[in-house]
Amino acid sequence: MASWVLSECGIRPLPPIYPKPRTGFISKPIKNSLKFGSLHEKNKFSDPRFNLSSIPSLNGLSKDRKCVPRVSAPSKIPSLDAYEEKERIKGENHEFDYGAPPPFRLADIKAAIPKHCWVKNPWRSMSYVLRDVAIVFGLAAAAVYLNNWYTWPLYWVAQGTMFWALFVLGHDCGHGSFSNNPKLNSVVGHILHSSILVPYHGWRISHRTHHQNHGHVENDESWHPLTEKIYKSLDNITRNLRFSVPFPMLAFPFYLWNRSPGKTGSHFDPNSDLFVPNERKNVITSTICWTAMAALLVGLSFVIGPIQMIKLYGLPYWGFVMWLDLVTYLHHHGHEDKLPWYRGKEWSYLRGGLTTLDRDYGWINNIHHDIGTHVIHHLFPQIPHYHLIEATNAAKPVLGKYYREPKNSGPFPFHLMGDLVRSLKQDHYVSDTGDVVYYQTDHEVGGSVKSK
Repeated sequence: MASWVLSECGIRPLPPIYPKPRTGFISKPIKNSLKFGSLHEKNKFSDPRFNLSSIPSLNGLSKDRKCVPRVSAPSKIPSLDAYEEKERIKGENHEFDYGAPPPFRLADIKAAIPKHCWVKNPWRSMSYVLRDVAIVFGLAAAAVYLNNWYTWPLYWVAQGTMFWALFVLGHDCGHGSFSNNPKLNSVVGHILHSSILVPYHGWRISHRTHHQNHGHVENDESWHPLTEKIYKSLDNITRNLRFSVPFPMLAFPFYLWNRSPGKTGSHFDPNSDLFVPNERKNVITSTICWTAMAALLVGLSFVIGPIQMIKLYGLPYWGFVMWLDLVTYLHHHGHEDKLPWYRGKEWSYLRGGLTTLDRDYGWINNIHHDIGTHVIHHLFPQIPHYHLIEATNAAKPVLGKYYREPKNSGPFPFHLMGDLVRSLKQDHYVSDTGDVVYYQTDHEVGGSVKSK
């Protein structure tokens, strides 16, 4: 009877059986248990919120008759959907913790990627090699033919970009994503990398170490953070050069010879601790190929003259180095949110790989074979470069917020220079202790800005 009265008065009670809220929202029960009995037993109701004296009789009450009990409870109970929407909006206002373990596995990402994205087509891969090599020789021939002061700078920029494209194809050979034939990968990789003075096997092995340990403070190989202790052991000149444009963008040749601070060995030395004993023959082979290319360049300098050699090869080579350092640095630094680095049990291959970044390079995306599509490449380096975009789009629903959407670029990625400069001013070292750490800022380094 009481339920009927309240319903007729515009208040619909909750049904006796209803789903358990998914958000953890639980209504608080009224402490005083009220029992509706005879209207003459008013003295049993001590709660002043209920005044039933205004109801003359429950017998024969008409549906058209107004009956509004004077209660302090709201006349409308909010729905669970409204509550969940409020909680969702509230959650969006809080910063997402990129360092938290993801709720998915590597196998979940892999399952979302179409099967054909894993297929390696050596003919298609070779077509990119032929295209790039033809452009390289075409640019050189055009520069020599025109030979004037305004075409040479354009040539240096264009040819440096094409050298970088050659490196990316050799990089695919190193990962085995060029083809399923190891011999073909090795031959093509040696030709491409030696032509731009990169020791193929020496680099391939250290780059493999980078992929297998990315995000680990001590074990990562390239562009890993300096610990506070190592950072403070650097002299002031080294410290300032390391974090001042353009010097970090010229680092790759020096890294090949000496690696980075805190690590020893050389990519040319078969006895370096970069390599295990059964890899030494490969390292020797690559060093011999590198030496042969260097000798060829010296010989050509005698034939066409050192100035012409610098114009045709030397300056484009340094343009390639700048591209390599810029792109690889921005794969792992410069996001608006601080990226985590790990130690000990907190590190895993998945968590480390998720701290990489995709970047949009505008017209350059196709020229350098979509290497800016880097997150999926880091997790699954076996995927050929021509399937990376499709694989990334398929994986995004699984990655969720762990995938950081890149800023759209114009025809040329000038916007990335701001990210580079800001990162070099802020990302200097990480703590010597802690299993999940973030870059800290040394405000005494020239031009540093306050860290977020």
